[in-house]
Amino acid sequence: MSSTLSFVGNEPFFDVPRTSVSTSQGPVQLPILYRKTRNVNAFFMADTGQVQAVLRQTAGDELQAACLWRGQAMVALACYEYQDTSIGPYHEIGLAVPVVRRGVKPRLGHWLQALSDVDKPQRELGFYVLHLPVSTAAACAAGREIWGLPKFIAPMQYERAGSGVKVVLSDPEQPTQPGSAILTLSGEMGAALPGPSMSLVLYSQVQRDWLRTTVNVRGGQRLHAPGAVRLRVGLSQHPMAHTLRQLGLDGARPVCLTDTDSFQSRLNQGQVMA
Repeated sequence: MSSTLSFVGNEPFFDVPRTSVSTSQGPVQLPILYRKTRNVNAFFMADTGQVQAVLRQTAGDELQAACLWRGQAMVALACYEYQDTSIGPYHEIGLAVPVVRRGVKPRLGHWLQALSDVDKPQRELGFYVLHLPVSTAAACAAGREIWGLPKFIAPMQYERAGSGVKVVLSDPEQPTQPGSAILTLSGEMGAALPGPSMSLVLYSQVQRDWLRTTVNVRGGQRLHAPGAVRLRVGLSQHPMAHTLRQLGLDGARPVCLTDTDSFQSRLNQGQVMA
């Protein structure tokens, strides 16, 4: 159910029409506004056949991996510490694949579309989220019920000091069991260069409808060499841990990382695709 449009703040980026949508945890104003966020992203390359097999398990043949190179496809692990948002502070870790829709031939130009305007109809590159743990019930309900995102609630730890990073995602069924973490991303990131922000397109499914959702992002970031950072999968039997193993990412070294303390975004309402 939607309510009357409203406006927030004097900041132009956030001064946008908003509407209220009901969830099981209460109403949510869309777009969701993320005013202050710390973020680190790790990008990996995995066997294209394995990535496509994982996509088919939930997306069928609707989507195909897009950022390809020499028999491998990109997989992203995005870690967020949302400090100030319109649905409260929370943490989130997303495992996602850059994709295009069925019938769109992957090409080198899709790599650069990550930097293009998400509101342009020519933007084909999007992300399909495989798993999306969050730390609060409100964020979980909004993601699952409004966008059909594969959210679940789990304890997580986000630490950054200098170029060091440590992100730990615990198994929600065994949060204190030694060695049972779903994943740990840790180590010293390598040398960095300034980089641009990347706005996102998300492809997701609510019941039988496919949605295209835009996420407007601003705030510069740093692009890092991998350094000593590694991704390790624990003893967890959670589906996310199984997916990471299926993709061959246990012990993997990212090809690069990005990080920022000035991430801001608007998560918009999804539009049903033809």
